[in-house]
Amino acid sequence: MERHLVVQKVEMETLSKILDFNLISIGDYKIKVYSLVVILLISLVTKVILRLIKKALYRKNKGANFDTANTYALYQIIKYVIWIIAIGLILESVGIKFTLLLAGSAALLVGVGLGLQQTFNDIISGIILLSEKSIRINDILEIDGDIVEIQEIGLRTSRGLNRNDISIIIPNSLITTNKVINWSHQKKKTRFRINVGVAYGSDVDLVIKILEESVLEHPDFKDGKTIEGRFMNFGNSSLDFEVLFFSENVFRIEKVKSDIRKIINRKFSENKIVIPFPQMDVHFKSGNPEVLRTKK
Repeated sequence: MERHLVVQKVEMETLSKILDFNLISIGDYKIKVYSLVVILLISLVTKVILRLIKKALYRKNKGANFDTANTYALYQIIKYVIWIIAIGLILESVGIKFTLLLAGSAALLVGVGLGLQQTFNDIISGIILLSEKSIRINDILEIDGDIVEIQEIGLRTSRGLNRNDISIIIPNSLITTNKVINWSHQKKKTRFRINVGVAYGSDVDLVIKILEESVLEHPDFKDGKTIEGRFMNFGNSSLDFEVLFFSENVFRIEKVKSDIRKIINRKFSENKIVIPFPQMDVHFKSGNPEVLRTKK
């Protein structure tokens, strides 16, 4: 028994010496193995807490009206707050007073803030997006003429996928300060139009009928009663028409429009309806023969 106690005492002393071993020593400032262990424990505990919070949030909201976007935004805010607290604890564990560090570096932070003004602007914009929830995951936005589906909202940047399946990194300030169209804020179905011109002398009623039937042949239209063909104008070279329809396939709507245009073109060919192209008649006046004379 006494031997067992002696062995335990030796092991404790050995462990104490290992934990008290100096890894880095700069003047009076020292980082021991103990501090490294504390840092690892804080990081591990932080990750475990975040994982538990994430599971709890998704499990709680999975019941009735599960909104992935709202849950994601709430989790991101909680994650940033917990990591700030964890970093403060890590600094305290290595002997750096977090509050004194902030107070002492106030002037430095002002200078850095001026140099990184745009970065801080993006960070503040990220906090606004996550808390305000005006833009959410899976929303379809029109930014600078590009259609993007938002896949991730970060603290400084957001990531989206455009119609060419190219991943785009978007600074958050670009979303909050510029005019952005959010196609997802309206009803699930959105109204679209296709314009086409036909030759003068074409049967107007037949053209409208073909336009509406062409949309009906495509599987991605929504509600056949809302499909409407219109005779819009007498153009310079054509009679101008448009067909209006609703679809839920907002992100890939250009592919839908392309398919419908192919159906329209096929039906026009079958019914001998011509899609004209601009033409210009040039008339020469022969009033001055000297001008028309060709040099040999």
